[in-house]
Amino acid sequence: MDTQVTQQQINESRQQELMVRGSLWFSAGNLISRLLGAIYIIPWYAWMGTHGNEANGLFAMGYNIYALFLLISTAGIPTAIAKQTAKYNARGEYALSKRLFIQTLKAMGVLGFITAVVLYLLSPVIAQLSGGGKALVPVMQSLSIAVFIFPSMSVIRGFFQGNNDMKPSAISQVVEQIARVIWMLLTAFIVMKVLHGDYQTAVVQSTFAAFIGMIASYAVLIWFLRKENQRYDVLIAEHGEITRHIHSKELYIDVVKQAVPFIVVGSGIQVFKLIDQVTFVNVMKLTTDYSSNQLITLFSYFSANPDKLTMLIIAFAISIGGTGIPLVTENYEKKNVRELAKLINNNIQLFLLIMLPSVLGMMVLAKPLYTLFYSVPSQLEVHLFIWSVAQSLFLGFYMVIATILQGIYQNRQAIRYFGIAVVIKLIIQVPLIVLFEAYGPIIATFIGFGVGNFLFFRKVQQITRFNRQKLFKRSIFISILALIMTIVAWLVKLVFGLVLSDERKIQSLILVFLVIAVAIVVYGFLVLASGIGEKLLGKQVVKLKQKIGLK
Repeated sequence: MDTQVTQQQINESRQQELMVRGSLWFSAGNLISRLLGAIYIIPWYAWMGTHGNEANGLFAMGYNIYALFLLISTAGIPTAIAKQTAKYNARGEYALSKRLFIQTLKAMGVLGFITAVVLYLLSPVIAQLSGGGKALVPVMQSLSIAVFIFPSMSVIRGFFQGNNDMKPSAISQVVEQIARVIWMLLTAFIVMKVLHGDYQTAVVQSTFAAFIGMIASYAVLIWFLRKENQRYDVLIAEHGEITRHIHSKELYIDVVKQAVPFIVVGSGIQVFKLIDQVTFVNVMKLTTDYSSNQLITLFSYFSANPDKLTMLIIAFAISIGGTGIPLVTENYEKKNVRELAKLINNNIQLFLLIMLPSVLGMMVLAKPLYTLFYSVPSQLEVHLFIWSVAQSLFLGFYMVIATILQGIYQNRQAIRYFGIAVVIKLIIQVPLIVLFEAYGPIIATFIGFGVGNFLFFRKVQQITRFNRQKLFKRSIFISILALIMTIVAWLVKLVFGLVLSDERKIQSLILVFLVIAVAIVVYGFLVLASGIGEKLLGKQVVKLKQKIGLK
C-alpha cells in the first residue's frame, strides 16, 4: 500500500513538473511572440499617420479571416496529433506515433495548398461580406501563401507537443515573430516614409510578413526534428516495431475523429470575432449614418486595437490549455482518476493565478497603455479597451476548460456546448449592436462565452469529480491576492501620475514600467509568502523561496 501511495506521489510530482515546465516554455514562447506582435504597433501605427485606426482595422479584418482559414487548413490536426501521439506513447507504440506523424505531414501539405487556393479565389466575395470592400481583397490574397505553409508546420509542433516537449514550438514562435515584425516595420517605413505611398499598400506588405515569419519558423522546427527523430529511433529499437498493424486509412480516420471537434471548438474565439466583423459594420450602416471609414475606426476601437494587447494575456491560457492536453489524455488512458482530477484542478488554479492579476493590472493601466501603443485615447476608446480586457478572462478560461473536456474524449459534448454559445451570440448580437453600438459585440461575447464556460466546467466536474470546494477556496484566495496587487498598482499609478502624464508616449512608457514592476514584486511576494505558488508550481518555487530567504 505504501509503495502504491509513493508511486502515485512520484507520478503526480512528475506530471506537475512536466505541466509547469511545458507551460513555462509554451508561455514564454507565446508571451515573447505576442509581445513582439504588440510592440511593433507603436512605430507601425505612427507611420500610418492620420490613417492609423483605419490601417489597423483593415489589418485586423484580414487577419480574422486568415486565422479562420488557418484553423480550417489545419482542421484541428496539431492538437489531435498531440493527443494521439500521447496515447500511442503511453502504450509504448512509438513506431505508430512516428508513422502517424509522417503520414499526416504529407496529407497536410496537400490540404494547405487547396485551402490557400480557395482563400485567394474567394477573397473578393469574403471582403464584400466583411464590410471591408475592395481594400481588403489584396490583404487577404497576400495571406493565402502563408495558409499553404502553416498546416504542415503545425503538424510538427503538434508532434513535439504530444511528446511533452514545448521548447521547439516556443523557440520557433519567437523566431517566426521576429522575422515577421522585421519585414512589417521595414516595408511600412519604406512605403510610408521613403516612397510616401498609401497605407493600404503598407498593410498588404504587413500581412505578407506572415509568410516570411513562417519560413523562419519552419527552419527552426526542422532543426529540432532531426534530433527528435534520432530519439525515436532509439525508443523504437527498445520497444520494438509496430505491435499491431494499422493501415494508413485507419490512422487518418483516428486522427480526423479527434481533429474535427478540435477545429470546431478551437475556433471559438475566432468565430466570435468574425461574427463581430460581419455584423457590426453592416448593422451600423443600416441603423446609423456613420461613414465606412468611421465604422472601420469604431471596429478598431473595440476589436483590432485591444486585441494586440489582450492576446498577450490570452496567450497564457492557450499555453496552459495546450500543455495540459497530452497529460490529461495520458491520465485518462491509464485510468489514473486521482491524478487526473488533481491535474485539472491545478490547471484551472494555474490559469487564475496568471490571468487574474494580468487582466486587473491591464485594466488599471488602460489609458497609459493605449497612449503608448496608439495615441491619446478618447473616453470611448478607454472604456471599450477596459471592457475588452475584462472579456479576455472569459475567452482565456474557454481555451483552458474546452481543451480539458476534449482531452477526456468528450468531443460531442464540447461541440454541443460551443454551438449553444454561438447560437446565443447570434441571437443577441444584432439587438445589442442597435442598443449599445460598439459595446454591443463585447456584451454579446460576455454572455455567449459565459453560458458556454458554465456548461464546459460543469461537464468536466461531473466526469472527473475534481474537488470543487478546494478549487473554490483557492480561487477566492487567488482573487484576494490579485485584488491586493491591483490596489497597490492603482495607488502607484496615482502617485506617479502626479508627475508623469498618461497623454505622452515616453511618460506613459515610464509610468507603465513602474506600475508593472511594483505589481510584479508585490504579487510575486504574496504568491511565494502565502504558499500558493509552491502548491501549484512545485519544487522550482521552493528553491526560489530559499534563495530570497522566505520559509
